[in-house]
Order: sequence, then structure tokens, then C-alpha cells
Amino acid sequence: MMKVARDERLTYKANRERGRHGWLRLTPAYSVYLVEGLVARCTRADLVLDPFCGTGTTALACSQFGIACDTVDINPFLVWLANAKCAAYPAATAADAQAALAHALAGLDDSAAGAWTPPIKDIEKWWEPATLRLLGHVFAWIDGAAGAARDLLRVIFCRVMIETAAVNFGHQSMSFKRRSRESFERAPADHIRALFQYAAADVLRSALDPAQPGLGRAYLGDARDLRAALPRQCYTAVITSPPYPNRMSYIRELRPYMYWLGYLESGRDAGELDWRAIGGTWGCATSNLMRWSPDLACRVPHADFDDLVARIAARSDVLGLYVARYFEDVVRHVRSLVTVLAPGARVQYVVGNSKFYDVVLPTEAIYASIFREHGLDDVQIAAIRKRTSKKELFEYIVSAHR
Repeated sequence: MMKVARDERLTYKANRERGRHGWLRLTPAYSVYLVEGLVARCTRADLVLDPFCGTGTTALACSQFGIACDTVDINPFLVWLANAKCAAYPAATAADAQAALAHALAGLDDSAAGAWTPPIKDIEKWWEPATLRLLGHVFAWIDGAAGAARDLLRVIFCRVMIETAAVNFGHQSMSFKRRSRESFERAPADHIRALFQYAAADVLRSALDPAQPGLGRAYLGDARDLRAALPRQCYTAVITSPPYPNRMSYIRELRPYMYWLGYLESGRDAGELDWRAIGGTWGCATSNLMRWSPDLACRVPHADFDDLVARIAARSDVLGLYVARYFEDVVRHVRSLVTVLAPGARVQYVVGNSKFYDVVLPTEAIYASIFREHGLDDVQIAAIRKRTSKKELFEYIVSAHR
């Protein structure tokens, strides 16, 4: 039995009080403490790559260490957020954001006229009508701001928007809260105003923390085609955490942010973007998966892989296809990765295993096999923590050299 303890410092919870790292609580975030430990092994001569940007934790940590980092994501919202977190903000920009927010809040009262709200299906499940009207009023004001101040205002808005939503993040996936009838009785203008003021104080204070402008940069692109997405092909270190093969949809988790900021306009958009992502399986991505068939040119080189897929498929065709497609995409990713690495590059992937029915999927061992197959040497696996869900689930670092 593996003896690895749970450690909340190695989860997203560690990011809450860490300045820009804690701007938004998003499912794709991994621990800044873990990332900083890996970044600390680099020097300022390194050029770091994170091919799965997420919330930009690696890029921001590198910037704060004075190390250059390029990162890639297929989700435009995450690319925006990472670039916003890594940007330099002069005091004048923070002051402009503060003034624009004060102007937006000045006219906020319970009789404030409604404004545009996003086309989220069943939006009333997310926000009470009065809260939604007030959010729309503030968003209309702050979205008219210009330049970097607009980015700060959008971060502040996202903080309040998700805090007032009837959702909780106590589990791996977001779920809706029950709301009492009394919560609909009056419009919460004073409460909304206070939330905006509190969020602004936190975001604007950390925006003025020194960063290294230009050292962390996110690019929109596909991790299976890194040469097309990246400006350089000479990375000396890779620090990343790809989506785990657990059938979690990051698009589903992020959709309130993406609808409000204009990155999604329909459920169809969400499903199509999830289908293009590695491990995506929400909306039309599921029906697309049922029509998918493996590419024999992207064979997964793990000895037990076909048997594992067959055992999962015996219980669920869709889950068998999901696992097969996920690792076929990982093969494509690693093929692309090795083409942008400098000789001697160090590769470090934080991954988690999965369990489907009675089948434990050894994600860490499968990644190790794919690394070896594509020319990476000195492949090692180290368990780092016990996860909080099923007893068989752990998190690992899979490392290698080019």
C-alpha cells in the first residue's frame, strides 16, 4: 500500500492567499507551492514551457522568479486570464480601474435598470433575478473601460459574479446550491456593492505587486500542435499539469466566466470547444465521441493499455472510447512536444490516476511509457500526494530529460 499523505498545500487551496495566484478560484488550478518548488530548480537562463496553461500558475510563478515562460491553451478565456495575471500594472492603471468601478457602483441601487446578461441556459439557477440585474448593470459600466484597467475590472467582476452564484465548489465538480424562498425577497444592492469593493481592494493591491513584465506569456493554441502555437522552439524546461483522464469538463466548470466575458455564446459553442480539448467530454463532445474511432498511427505504447480500455468498455462503451481518445491525444501532444525542446531539456508533468468502475487507470505509468517511446530519457515517477476522492487515487510527478 502506497504511503502518501493528503497535503492541502499541494491543491488549489494553497493559492487563495497568494496574491494574483488567488484572483479567481478555478478548477484547473494546481498548487503554487508545488509549482514554485519545480520552478526553483530552474535558472534565469532557462526558457520554460507550460503546454497546458490552465490558470497561468506556471507562467506567473516563473515571472515572479525572473524566468521566461511561454504557455499554451485551447481555451481563450484561460489565455486571457493568464496574460492578465502576468501583466505589469502601473499605479495609474490601478487608479483608473478604481475610479471606473466607483463610477459603476455610484448608480447601483435596488431600482437599477437591467442590462445585458449572458445567454446561459436556465440562468435563473445561477443567480436570483435581482442579483442578475445588478450584475448586468455593473458589467455594462466596467466593460466599457479601456486597456489594462479593463482586464483588472473583469477580474474583479468575475470574483463577485461567481461569489453571488448559487454554486459551490466543495467537490471535484461544481454543483448548484439550494436557495431559500426568503433569498428572493429583496434586491441586494448594498451587499453587491460591498462585494465589489472588497474584491477590488484585494485585486488592485496584488496587481501592484512587482512582477516581471513580458516574462510570462500565454498563447492560444493546441497542445497537439505546439510548433504552430509557440513563438520559439528551444525550451529548456517543461512544467505542466495536463487535464486528468477523469471525464471532468473544464468548459463546463468555466462556463459562467466564459459566457459573461463573451467567449461563449451557446451550449453548442461550449461542446465544440470541449471536443477540441484533450479530455473534453461535455455537450456535443459526448455524441462526437460515440462516432470516433482510434488512429492506428497513434498507438499508445503501454503494455496493458488495450486490456485496460477493453475492461472499461465492457462496462461502458463511451468511457472506453473516452480513455482511448484521451491517451491518443497525449501521444500526439508528446510527439509535438519533443519538436520544441532544446537538447537536455527537463520535463515535469503533474498527473493524477483515475478509476473507472473496478479498473484503476495508471495514468502516471502510461505517460512514462509515452515519454520513453518518443525519445525522452531518465523517466521517473514520484507520488506526491493522496487525493481526497477514492482511496486508490494519487497525484504524481512524471519527469524526464530530452
